[in-house]
Amino acid sequence: MSASSPAGTFPDPTLASLDIGHPVYAAILDPDTAFWALVDKTRVADTLAGSMLRDAYRQHAEACRRELHALRFELKPSGVYLNPTERCNLNCRYCYLPEMQRRSGGHMSADELLASLSRLRDYFRSIMPEGSKPRAIFHGAEPLMNRDAVFAAIDAFADDFIFGLQSNGTLLDDGAVSFLTARNVSIGLSLDGPSAGITDATRRTWSSRSVHDRVLAAMDRLRGYGSWSVITTCTTENLPYLTAMVELFHAREVPTCMLNAVRCTLPGARAVRPDDGAMTRAFFAALDRTHELYRDSGRKLVVANFANILIAILAPTARRLMCDISPCGAGRAFVALSADGNLYPCSEFIGLPRFNGGQLLADGGIDAALTSDAFRSVTGRNVDAFSPCDECAIRQFCGSPCPAEAHELNGGMGGTGAFCTFYREQVNYALRLIADGKANDYLWSGWDDGTETLFDLAH
Repeated sequence: MSASSPAGTFPDPTLASLDIGHPVYAAILDPDTAFWALVDKTRVADTLAGSMLRDAYRQHAEACRRELHALRFELKPSGVYLNPTERCNLNCRYCYLPEMQRRSGGHMSADELLASLSRLRDYFRSIMPEGSKPRAIFHGAEPLMNRDAVFAAIDAFADDFIFGLQSNGTLLDDGAVSFLTARNVSIGLSLDGPSAGITDATRRTWSSRSVHDRVLAAMDRLRGYGSWSVITTCTTENLPYLTAMVELFHAREVPTCMLNAVRCTLPGARAVRPDDGAMTRAFFAALDRTHELYRDSGRKLVVANFANILIAILAPTARRLMCDISPCGAGRAFVALSADGNLYPCSEFIGLPRFNGGQLLADGGIDAALTSDAFRSVTGRNVDAFSPCDECAIRQFCGSPCPAEAHELNGGMGGTGAFCTFYREQVNYALRLIADGKANDYLWSGWDDGTETLFDLAH
C-alpha cells in the first residue's frame, strides 16, 4: 500500500516487526504510515497475531496516512538556498561543486541578487499564509566571497525573509559577525577535525594552507550567540576523531552541530567515503559522548542530523530538515538559486546541469521550474516504488537520501543513496533511546511545541 494512495482507499493495516537491538523491546511498524509501537520482544508474534493493537491502530490509520501524505506530496516551497557566487577560497576534497566553478566562477551582482529576492518574495507571498516569512539561506560555494552583495540583500529584505548563512568560516571576521548577529542571521560553519592535521586532510586553501585556526577564531567570535552551528563532514580522514570533535564543540559552547556522512555525489567525495560499519560505530560513540557531556554539565550539544531522525519517529511533521524523507525537500520544501540565476531542486544539484529548472528572472520563474522535467525527476523519487526500499520497514524515517547522490551512484533515481546500513542503524539507535526514555536528552528544548499526539496506546 503506497502512502500516495487516494483518501478513502486505505486497506487493513500491514504491520511488520523490527529488532532494534534492545534487550527488552522490539518495534512494530506500519511502513506505509510511519506508525510504530514498542513491545516486549518476547511477545512480538502474539502482538502481531492478536487484535488489540491492530484494532486500536485501525481507528487512526487513515489519519496517519493523510498526515504523512500531506508531508510527502502536498508541500509547497517555503525556503530558498541562495548561491550568490560560484567561487570558494577553499578546495575541499569532497565538494559537490565542480572545481572550475569554485576556482574561477562568477559572482551574482548586487542588482541581480536584489532582483532575484524581489521575485522570490512575490512568489512566497502568493503561496504562504499572511504573516509567514520564508527562509533564505546564503549557501556555497562560499557566500562571503560576494560579501557586499549578500549584506546589501539582507538589509534590503530584512522584513521579508528569515536569513541564514552557511560559510566555511574563514572570512567570518569581526565586521561580518557584527553585521550578521545584529540582524539575527543564523550562521553555520564547517570544521572537520579537532586539530589542524585532521582538518587539513580534507579542507585546505587552493595553495594547501591550513584553515583550522581561522575557523576556531570564528567560533570564538560567535560564542554566546544563540543561532549558530558547525557542520563536520564525516570521511575516512576524520572518522576516528568524531568523539574528540563533539568534545571540542561542547567546550566551545556550540549550540548545535551536524555530523554529516559525506555526500557521495562526485568522485572526490567517494574517495573518502567510510564504510557503513565504521561510520555507524564512530557516529554512535560521538552521540554517546554528547549525552555524557550533557549529563555532566547540564548543557546540550544537539547533533541536528540525528535529532531529525528522532523527530521523524516521534512527530514526522515536526522535522526540521527534509533530507531524510522521500521525496526529500528538494523542489518541494525549498529550491536553490545558482549564481547564474538558474533554479535547481537543491544546491547539491548545481554541479549537475541536467537538473537545471530554468532562470528565475525568465523562463516562467519558480512555477515553471517546479513543473519542469528537471524538478519532477527529483520530486517524483519515491521509496515506495523501488527496491530494496519498497520492502523496508523504516523507509519513512530514512528516505534513502540523497537523490543527487543516488542518481550519480546508480545512474538514476531508482535506488538507494550511500550509507543504507548506517541510516537503518540510526533508526534502531533512536528507537532504543525512546524505549529507555532518553530521547529528549538528544533534542532541542521545545522541539514538540505545537505538536499534537494523535494516538498513544499507552494511555
